[in-house]
Amino acid sequence: MAQAKKIILLGATGSIGTSTLKLLRAYPNDFQLVAVSAHKNADALQSICQEFQVPTAILTDETAYLKAQSESRFQSPTQLHCGFEGIDECLKRQSADMAIIAIVGACGLQPTLTAIEQGMDIALANKESLVLGGSFLLDAARNHQARILPIDSEHNAIFQCLEGYTKKQIASITLTASGGALRNHPIGHLKNISPEEACQHPNWSMGRKITIDSSTMANKGLELIEARWLFDLSPEQLKVVIHPQSIVHSFVHWIDGSTLAQLSPPSMSFAIQHCLYYPDKKPSIQKGLDFEKAMQLEFSPPDFNRYPCLELAYEALKLNSNGIGGAIFNAANEVAVERFIAEDIAFTDIPKLIEQALSEPYGSDSISLEYLKNLDAEIRLKTKAYKLN
Repeated sequence: MAQAKKIILLGATGSIGTSTLKLLRAYPNDFQLVAVSAHKNADALQSICQEFQVPTAILTDETAYLKAQSESRFQSPTQLHCGFEGIDECLKRQSADMAIIAIVGACGLQPTLTAIEQGMDIALANKESLVLGGSFLLDAARNHQARILPIDSEHNAIFQCLEGYTKKQIASITLTASGGALRNHPIGHLKNISPEEACQHPNWSMGRKITIDSSTMANKGLELIEARWLFDLSPEQLKVVIHPQSIVHSFVHWIDGSTLAQLSPPSMSFAIQHCLYYPDKKPSIQKGLDFEKAMQLEFSPPDFNRYPCLELAYEALKLNSNGIGGAIFNAANEVAVERFIAEDIAFTDIPKLIEQALSEPYGSDSISLEYLKNLDAEIRLKTKAYKLN
């Protein structure tokens, strides 16, 4: 019998983490969960640790950690640690075959880099890591012989379609997008949308921030930037199409005029399972598509009037090739979404803040990871302070 693959799951209580745990339950002999993290959901994290007998747990929120410690919530064999420092220490000392990075936001960059430096395979659901530090992560992966396997359904689809082909054979790729919760909402009424309305996704079960990003299509903008780094493509080779059914996850268009697509039901379990077993295959825990039943697949170009964040992502891509545009777009969007959730700004103000951040005069002769981290922090401070007319 093959030895169980040792897994570190960062972001264990979110939607990706929950889907991953379903797979681990279905194939208990194939995987061993050796460490898990959550931000502040101590109850859910404790339950996971008890079920899977996880030796290491991390709560990144200090208040949640102190409360859990005072209540002695985590019992043997689990040791509880605190903060992103705790994650970093865990990745450096815990022997593991794969780290699943399902943390949301730019804070996922350092854990991803640390896991790569330990030579682990990375199942990456944190698009912001590549948006902010793409060139550095890919260089590190090459230097440490670590594989980056994309969990995002769109990038996982492209990854599958590219098997056996080379970059020079690609004409372009097209990422599909559901259009989010507000795709049929009158454009003139979008300024009155509440955070709750923006979070009602028709196809996917995701966290609040990601679901709002889907409504603005900032998420698709981030995915374009992520694809630029993952597949080493130019902005002109990156396309988006609205596909409400979320069954086709991406297209790869070849120089000979043919197109390949990857299809599966709208569930993250397919992409996660592909990464966990890559390059092998196992029967899915969910049913695939049933072509004995009628189905309709629709495709249409995105309307930049409805989705100005997507147009701004193209501007960020073209700003320069060293990662500054992506860093600015991501930081400004994260703060803008926070301000929208806090009802400090309107839904339609999100792209205005991103545009304002992209118009700032930034530049450097020498781009380093430290420079991009400092730029990220600077953009966040400025975006928090931006006033709208």
